[in-house]
Amino acid sequence: MIFNILPKAIFSRVVSIPARFLSSGTYQFTGPFNFINGKRCDTIQSQEKFEILEPATGKIIGSFNESDEQDVNLAVEKAAQAQQEWGQVTASERGKLMIEIARNLKQSQEEVARVEVFDTGKSIWEARCDVQTAIDSLQYYGGLAATLCGEYYSLQNGSHGYTRREPLGVVVGIGAWNYPIQMAGWKSAPALACGNAVVFKPSQFTPMSAVMYAEICVESGLPANLFNVVQGAANTGNLLSLHPRVAKVTFTGSVATGAKVMSNCAAGIKHCTLELGGKSPLIIFEDCDKKNAVNAAMIANFLTQGQVCSNGTRVFIHESIYDEVLGDLKKQTEGVRFGDPHDEKTNMGALIHAEQAAIVEGFVKRAINEGAKIVCGGSRKHMGGLLSGGYYMTPCILEAEDHMEVSREEVFGPIMSVYSFKTEEEVVARANDCKYGLASGVFTNDLNRAHRVVANLQAGTCYVNNYNVYPVELPFGGVKKSGLGRENGKCTLDYFSQLKSVYIEAEDVWSPFDN
Repeated sequence: MIFNILPKAIFSRVVSIPARFLSSGTYQFTGPFNFINGKRCDTIQSQEKFEILEPATGKIIGSFNESDEQDVNLAVEKAAQAQQEWGQVTASERGKLMIEIARNLKQSQEEVARVEVFDTGKSIWEARCDVQTAIDSLQYYGGLAATLCGEYYSLQNGSHGYTRREPLGVVVGIGAWNYPIQMAGWKSAPALACGNAVVFKPSQFTPMSAVMYAEICVESGLPANLFNVVQGAANTGNLLSLHPRVAKVTFTGSVATGAKVMSNCAAGIKHCTLELGGKSPLIIFEDCDKKNAVNAAMIANFLTQGQVCSNGTRVFIHESIYDEVLGDLKKQTEGVRFGDPHDEKTNMGALIHAEQAAIVEGFVKRAINEGAKIVCGGSRKHMGGLLSGGYYMTPCILEAEDHMEVSREEVFGPIMSVYSFKTEEEVVARANDCKYGLASGVFTNDLNRAHRVVANLQAGTCYVNNYNVYPVELPFGGVKKSGLGRENGKCTLDYFSQLKSVYIEAEDVWSPFDN
């Protein structure tokens, strides 16, 4: 296979005006937004239309048709054909091409980040970080690709065996609306490194950056149909996860939808990775650096307007420092800066849509009815001008109790619940009393205590003296109802490949049937 790696790719993107002139409410996007055969394309027949809403303004900024069975079949079949050749390319050559994609994505980082802001409503500085995580994933797995190998076994009488690590085939990636470009990178990079083809379905609420990513892949030299994009909602995802030519589904989203995806995969005996919801604890001990703990608690609750699955939304504070820490949290929370998400000074953007804003408001109201106390925030934020129709909400701190709904269910919004505790044993038991197990955090200057506590916390990722950091080298994923499998880290290559065992006989074959 000959790769057309462009030394300096010229990108024809969704956005064609300089990023510095962009602001919310000023741009319309035109489709099509599917991507098959190396180019953007419309649906074959479906006319089921979805409108693209800009969270910052509530305005319609584009639309697309939902992909139906014909579109899914085309995307998967083309991907399966392309994968046959891609799987025969040496892993080191695949890695070189992925690093080239990373380089070109870096060149377009600002452009992609601006589209991510239009799509998600998050602040521009956050969107830039999200693009960087996709770049990091491509670089990391591009570098790891050449290390893919099996093992050799010396057996009796001169015989030997070895294993081969081989591609799965077509991998379906289903992304979430809170981190669209990150999901595209995290799910495609290890899959491509292992020799698979990818069919990616972004959330219907955030369709645009995945198409830009696909264009960058092809313009960097990736053969057509190794990263296809189909747009749609639940029906499209259902068709993808049930498709007989699909070998694996990697999904990020809610527990309910994840269970449906897992059921579909079970019906076809497909590989499955699930990164689902969370209700993670953040434990602040009395001996910690309190300023760092407060900063981390803010990061653990209010980035992306609180719409982060790993957020440490249950903040347990030792009783001896409870009032001081809560006071500092209140001060920082009340100082959050609202504004146009494209403005560099904004650090709190808009919730994804009106329905999600209503869900978050409902949690606050029911928490109050259950006896929770509002420390600050918890109401809709009314903006002026172009932002008046956006979905803004003041970040909220609640003094809650463990039995309350807000303490047990994922809110996915800017609500931090705080609790007081006395002893280590007590707080670990309370932290683990949860159906989720995605992440957890511990703040202490006692390293022995830190190791002891994280060893006893039921979570896939445990942070010590920080929170919500995702180095690409470190596996990320959950336990309990927070999911199966891992993303990031070297071990993720195992989830996107399969082992073949080979036995080589050195002597004649003995048979009891040989007379």
